[in-house]
Amino acid sequence: MQTLQKFLGLVVILIFFAVSAASGALAQGEKRLAFVIGNGSYKTGELATVANDAGLIAQTLQAAGFDVVGARDVDQDSLRGAFRDFMGKVSAAGPDAVVFVYLAGHGVQFEGENYFLPVDAQIANPADVPLQAMRISDVTKSLSGLPTKVNIVVLDAARPNAFPKMSQPLAGGLALVDPDPNMLIAFNAAPGTVAPEGKGPYGAYAQALAEMIREGGLSLDEVFDRTRLRVNEVTQGAEVPWNASKITAPFVFFERSAEAPAPKVSEAESRSNRTRAIRDFNARDAYVAALDRDTMRGYEDFLVAYPHDPMAKRVRAIIAARREAITWRETWQEDTPEAYWSYLRRYPHGPHAWDCRRRLEHFDAELEPPASFTVIVYDVAPPPEEEIIYVDRPVLYFDDPDFDFEPPPPIAVIFLPPPPPDFVVLVAPPPPVDVFILPTPVFVPIPVFINPPRHIVPPPNDII
Repeated sequence: MQTLQKFLGLVVILIFFAVSAASGALAQGEKRLAFVIGNGSYKTGELATVANDAGLIAQTLQAAGFDVVGARDVDQDSLRGAFRDFMGKVSAAGPDAVVFVYLAGHGVQFEGENYFLPVDAQIANPADVPLQAMRISDVTKSLSGLPTKVNIVVLDAARPNAFPKMSQPLAGGLALVDPDPNMLIAFNAAPGTVAPEGKGPYGAYAQALAEMIREGGLSLDEVFDRTRLRVNEVTQGAEVPWNASKITAPFVFFERSAEAPAPKVSEAESRSNRTRAIRDFNARDAYVAALDRDTMRGYEDFLVAYPHDPMAKRVRAIIAARREAITWRETWQEDTPEAYWSYLRRYPHGPHAWDCRRRLEHFDAELEPPASFTVIVYDVAPPPEEEIIYVDRPVLYFDDPDFDFEPPPPIAVIFLPPPPPDFVVLVAPPPPVDVFILPTPVFVPIPVFINPPRHIVPPPNDII
């Protein structure tokens, strides 16, 4: 009897250790992989900060436990080959992998799709885009086809293009898209708008994103919402980043230890600010609250509450760009002559007017609609007359002197704490020594109370 009891006890112990080992393996099984590209040396003109931006993001992700594949100034064959190899790593990583794709350089939209340009792209007319550039939906579909836990795709690529003048111009900026499940998509500038080129050593978007990743304890939504606020603050309103997410799994880049100082604003206060009615803020904070939420409803609520505030003009431009982007997205999804006639009825000189003309030609349909046709019903109302000035052009940028926007107000700490003092002015990295190699920024130490989560598999080149 005692022998049997000893045997059963041993079995229980073995089962305990087996379950513990399995739980430990699962707990330590999250692999983080990143693909980081900085394309700046285009034949149409150098982008000053792009390689440094990619180096900064690569370094930051590496510190957060990502195994980073990074390169700069890659041509079409190298870009596609590198991404194909990276997807092989992602596939081998198994389920529950976290993937981050960051593409900095020139991006363009063409007929509802976004594209990232390799440095050897030669775009003489719109039809060259699908042949010369990487289609972003190919990237997102490749990722969504694997059992990854979190996919983050960042396009730091909404910039004025330098293509030769075309008889049928492309719409400016990037096209509004819907992320796939378990995916977040972010642009450095809102759909249909472009960002000013930074003067260095880093672009406003990359530096703000690196700052927020390093903060520790922030959810993905908080990281990108705070990035939008910081960029808008630093650029004096010239750049309004955008993001959309369908990620439900909890995720943080870094964790804050119990010894970490308390946040300047409690989590409860932050939640309260996000649900508080826009009209209940003063005008200065109402603008920031609307920008933080970045929704049509939030911006419209600001205009209702403060129609004559100096920021009202700026908010109308933001709404105009978003309304047009939504209208075009739904037009493209419908993809019928009736849809393109419907868009042209709203925006006869809009940024996607030439896309409509190209698609009508594809359908062998007349440019002018018949006397009666079924106008499609959009999710957004037609633009009021005062919005047309902002979208009656191929490209919208928020520092256009024609608009004479006033700079936005300072951001109160209830929305965004000031940046760490050692992350305000970053030293330029030394020039890279080899072809394709990203610059290596001078690493700004991360506080000792901020660390990557313990359950991740550290990369082989962990800089910490």
